[in-house]
Amino acid sequence: MADHGGRRQRAFIGSFTAAGGPGVVTAAVDERDGALTLLGSTDGVLDPSYLALSADGGTLYAVSETADGAVAAYRVKGETVELTGAPVRVGGSGPTHLSLFDGHVLTANYGSGSVSAVPVRADGRLAPAPSGILRHTGSGPHDRWQRGPHAHHVQPDPTGRWAVSVDLGTDSVRVCALADGRLAVHREIALRPGSGPRHLAFHPDGRHAYVVNELTPTVTVCRWDSGAGSLRPLAETPVLPHAPAGDAYPSGIVVDPGGRFVWIATRGEDVLSVFEIQADGDRLELLGTVPSGGHWPRALAHSEGFLYAANERSGNVTWFAVDPGTGRPRRAGAVRVAAASCVVFG
Repeated sequence: MADHGGRRQRAFIGSFTAAGGPGVVTAAVDERDGALTLLGSTDGVLDPSYLALSADGGTLYAVSETADGAVAAYRVKGETVELTGAPVRVGGSGPTHLSLFDGHVLTANYGSGSVSAVPVRADGRLAPAPSGILRHTGSGPHDRWQRGPHAHHVQPDPTGRWAVSVDLGTDSVRVCALADGRLAVHREIALRPGSGPRHLAFHPDGRHAYVVNELTPTVTVCRWDSGAGSLRPLAETPVLPHAPAGDAYPSGIVVDPGGRFVWIATRGEDVLSVFEIQADGDRLELLGTVPSGGHWPRALAHSEGFLYAANERSGNVTWFAVDPGTGRPRRAGAVRVAAASCVVFG
């Protein structure tokens, strides 16, 4: 078992309780083969669909992806997690993603098209209300999904200076600064109309970012300038080697910590796409796809040479050993977690 500063490595799995999920699940990770062993779960928060771990590994944060969107903090205690207090409403509906940024938890609120900043106290607990809510504006050409803004993802840039939010409804990425607990838009970058950007991942070089698009199964390669807080789209690449036969909605994206590969999950097709990073990060070459090992892979995670897919509709988390030379994942195992939605490690 891997030891991280005296702690055995753990995996934390989010799920949709409204679809029969167990809530937040804790699992042990076997460093030899990447296998997960389920340890326990808690259902004290509704639909904890996305999770984030504090830098010291002592506190786990979860969105509550409900109409009355909220965020919760759990104290990590051995093989269990315990709520530190009641969930805090974020002032937005349907939060789908969260991250830690400059002493705050940021949530991307899909339903209301906003990003909330909730202060984090010194002991890891949350303040009772957000200090600021940034409301996105705009729309896109897709009548069903883009009638208004839908913030889907928010995270710090590699320098920790900027918060970057991805909005599926407005086909744009916003670069924001945080001052006195409030977010302000520094720059908004337009992507191709109708692309429906969902998630973003930075290259370890800190100069590139890759945006996975949900409404067209593609990934957009971008240059990132941390000094200017600017994102410049370079190219858009299909995530599948063929036209999709039916539903094909890309979801999770992971960049290889070594900077050689990118992996993207696509729901409906239920595959993981493997890309090799070319031209110093400016281009992606699709090498092929492998089955996700389940139905509707909602999120991907990478840890210690293994790739993990949370397959929401089949209710399982699969893991894959990654060939370091080719980037190709080879399925190594699975565990049952109903309505699984994400996996994080710490």
